[in-house]
Amino acid sequence: MARLLEAKGLLVTPEQVTASLKSTAQSFDLPFGGGKMVYNSRLAQEIGLWAQECGRAHQFHDAAFKAYFVDDRNLADKAVILDLVAFAGLDVEQAEKVIASRSYADAVDRDWAKARELELVAAPTFFMEDQRLVGAKPYAVLEKMVTEVVGQVQSCP
Repeated sequence: MARLLEAKGLLVTPEQVTASLKSTAQSFDLPFGGGKMVYNSRLAQEIGLWAQECGRAHQFHDAAFKAYFVDDRNLADKAVILDLVAFAGLDVEQAEKVIASRSYADAVDRDWAKARELELVAAPTFFMEDQRLVGAKPYAVLEKMVTEVVGQVQSCP
């Protein structure tokens, strides 16, 4: 993880990143595992786009979030991805074909190019006019940004 952070030009230690993620998760009452390994999530991103086309993006992404951030599972492992596909209610055989053909690779490449163009360094990142909010923040922080840009925010019932 240290090499990844250094390559990205981020002047933080892996321990600081993990502590920050754990603190943020606790503030939202979300479970969080050890976070000791960083895996290449490229395959999960490709299958995530396929899941989106199938109308099951939320189910797949929720399963992937839990697998990585809670259970410390390797999102680069095809077997793990296929478990997540099944959990999300998607067709495992079709997912295997998507993986074999890498049919969503170009779309992920385009997403990454756009992220570089926008200088995204963390998720989530919210953009509104000339403002940028980086990272998971309390709802009040996002509400303040929206209010500053568009005016009063209506509460959800």
